[in-house]
Amino acid sequence: MEEVLNHGRLALGAVEGAGTCSKFEILAITAGVGNGWIFPAAVLQASMALWDGVECFIDHDMKSRSVRDLAGVLAGPAWDDVEKGIRAELKALGPSGPVLMEVARELLATGTDAGPGLSLEGRGAVTGKNIERLGFSADLMFTADKKIVTKIVKVVSVDLVLHPARGGKFVRALNQMEGLSMAEELKEKDVAGNAGGSGMAESLKTEAEKVRMLLGAQQETAQLAEEVKQARAVRVQMCEYLLTSGLASARLPGPAADLVRKQFAGKAFEPAALHQAIEEARKLVSELTAGSVVQGPRIHGMFNSADQLQAAADDLLGAPRDSDKGALKVARFSGIREMYMTLTGDYDLHGGYHGDRVQFASTADFSGLIKNALNKIVVQKWAEMGRAGYTWWEAISSVEHFNSLQSITGTLIGTVGSLPTVAEGAEYTELAVGDSPETAIFTKYGGYIPLTMELIDRDETRKLAAYPRELAIAGLRKVSELVAGIFTQASGTGPTMADTGVLFNATAVTTKGGHKNLLTTALSAAEWEIVSAAMYNQAQLVKQDVGLYGTGPRIGLNPRYCLVPRALQLTAKKMLYGDWENAANIHANNLQKGNMGDVLTVPEWTDGTDWAAVVDPALMPGIFVGERFGIMPEVFISGDELSPAVFTNDETRLKVRHFLAVWVNDYRPLHKSNVAG
Repeated sequence: MEEVLNHGRLALGAVEGAGTCSKFEILAITAGVGNGWIFPAAVLQASMALWDGVECFIDHDMKSRSVRDLAGVLAGPAWDDVEKGIRAELKALGPSGPVLMEVARELLATGTDAGPGLSLEGRGAVTGKNIERLGFSADLMFTADKKIVTKIVKVVSVDLVLHPARGGKFVRALNQMEGLSMAEELKEKDVAGNAGGSGMAESLKTEAEKVRMLLGAQQETAQLAEEVKQARAVRVQMCEYLLTSGLASARLPGPAADLVRKQFAGKAFEPAALHQAIEEARKLVSELTAGSVVQGPRIHGMFNSADQLQAAADDLLGAPRDSDKGALKVARFSGIREMYMTLTGDYDLHGGYHGDRVQFASTADFSGLIKNALNKIVVQKWAEMGRAGYTWWEAISSVEHFNSLQSITGTLIGTVGSLPTVAEGAEYTELAVGDSPETAIFTKYGGYIPLTMELIDRDETRKLAAYPRELAIAGLRKVSELVAGIFTQASGTGPTMADTGVLFNATAVTTKGGHKNLLTTALSAAEWEIVSAAMYNQAQLVKQDVGLYGTGPRIGLNPRYCLVPRALQLTAKKMLYGDWENAANIHANNLQKGNMGDVLTVPEWTDGTDWAAVVDPALMPGIFVGERFGIMPEVFISGDELSPAVFTNDETRLKVRHFLAVWVNDYRPLHKSNVAG
């Protein structure tokens, strides 16, 4: 069914009763046909609320309504089951109210029922034929299916018109004892004054003006009242939003929140009142629950059984706890044997897990807890050895992380030596910029240490705790060995680079493979100055090509680090640190010897006379250390009942793994002095 909004006007009015009054009971509309539309009784019953407060005008107006045509208003619609229609009270008011009342007075004077039209008899020039043309017409908006009305959407007005399409009728007059109607009063005043046509006109004009003023004031008051009502509804809705958000952020217990909500729900209130009520509820909850509050240190986090076990394992092996678990209080294991049996239930030392015997159920397993603790010890020992000087290589190299074990290509991009002149109108020439690719591959280092069942049964906790420290030192020494080997391999000349020259050679840089960074003089202050000047004057790479070798601008950098074996450590420190000098006739620090470099002792160098110089890698990196899973070695544990080592050897294995790649990317920031012994 397709419903279309229709607009129609239907006649309603006829009159029954007598007397002069300002209120009438009318039968507004009945079920049946009007203007070709069929109005079912059920549709009329559903629309009764729409008839309350509908205005009555004199005549229909096709464009717009005017206040001067207002004659009355309907009120109190009710269903008349006998007539199958809607009854309503019509009260005369407005500038045209006297016209409505005058017509009603003339119609009601005969006391007859005019039927579907209006008829008057014995009223002078107004004949029944003429009166039949008068009636009340409803201006409606409705939807319909074909010609059957399905819903009345709006009652626009009920108007007194000529030639109504369909009739209703006045049922009776109301308030007959209220006094004279406005029209009667005007008429009596005119007769009593006997002032003629001009007096009547003037009186009507004055009264009409008063009525207009009164009606305007009434309409303005009604409009203001409606605006106040709407504003209050909006404020109540806003207060509801404020109440909901305020209670959500207050996080009160359910009963306390419900109590506050009942106090403010559906009302307009000031925010301060809600805030005060929430604070009072909080205070009440606090006072009621004060006896159950646990007094103690401020809680910074929540811990589970796995956290407690990890802290106990860390304490057992002497590993540092995680920073957020420093204050966690746990029962201490007496040794590795108790920890193993508590977490595995393997009292027979078969190397398996027996859940029915486990004393402490947890998601953490023995191997995982031990692995975490041992890796923490590796980190701790690495830092300790670094402070002791074992991480000397960090100062002269750049450490990079890689996401795969693919071969590494470290590319050194050339610089532009000097921009050539471009003549007016001439073409630009291509700048000679090249690169020098150096390659390296990852090498895997590692091994394992057995954690035997005998060790566990003998409760050798101290031995287990010592293993990761040795693993950390071994990993640290491996990196140190690889970096130190750059300076000592090939009889102290280093690896061969992509330009076909060995890292350290005395060949001029203007030839292919020439690096001019190798000398044979012993370490001294004078020799340090010579080496510093030579490194400062090294030419930057432009391009590996004939005519371009060694043509780049100077690097302009002095060496930062002096690398020496242990035999030259004191000599180097006296040379570079003024406070270390104890020669005769030294009365104050030699400023020339201060702030000229730092001394790094290389543990792997056994030749007591060779030394080297390196530029700060932050300014010009030369040596690179690549790592895949971290610069420190990883510790793994293999120890479940399916492990072959458990079955064949009764041992849990601690495996250490280390992926490293070390290479030289540029010879310019590096110098070597191979001194004959």
